[in-house]
Amino acid sequence: MKNRLFSVAMAAAVIFAACGTPRDTNTLSTTSSNPAYSTPDNLRTVFVAQYPSATNVTWTAFDAAVVPIDWEMTGWTTLDADDHAVSFEMDGQRYLAWYDSDGTWVGSTYVVDDYSKLPSAVQSLISTKYSGYTVQKVHQEMWKDKLAYEIKLKRTDDDKVKLIVDNQGNILKEKLKD
Repeated sequence: MKNRLFSVAMAAAVIFAACGTPRDTNTLSTTSSNPAYSTPDNLRTVFVAQYPSATNVTWTAFDAAVVPIDWEMTGWTTLDADDHAVSFEMDGQRYLAWYDSDGTWVGSTYVVDDYSKLPSAVQSLISTKYSGYTVQKVHQEMWKDKLAYEIKLKRTDDDKVKLIVDNQGNILKEKLKD
């Protein structure tokens, strides 16, 4: 009987949690894993001006452990827990962007799922210089007045290459791993 009562109580808890107060994901939310987290108003203003059509916006404190790109390769400003990260949707893509504690935009990225949509110069670079490699992952990265692609490549012998490449197919940075 105790197990049955416990099961009923757990099921009720799950139902109540799932039916919690809905949040408007089309507005600038301050949701995060830390309920005390609050996004400064000036940062929200900067963000809305930069990404006016963003939806499903979620702000968090910067956490280097959950950054999907190679921060070192980008050469972006070093951030810490006083800085901000924002996840949002725009134009059918899920973006991540980072801002420092002063509200200065550091950079943004999203995953490129369709490699055939990479600029022809980037595709040409991959097919000629890295012909024995397969593309593992691509992020389009934007910062300041630049746009580049972080490309992870792997060869059958497990050699790996990570590149930062501009639209013209120029390698900005390259990191080899055996």
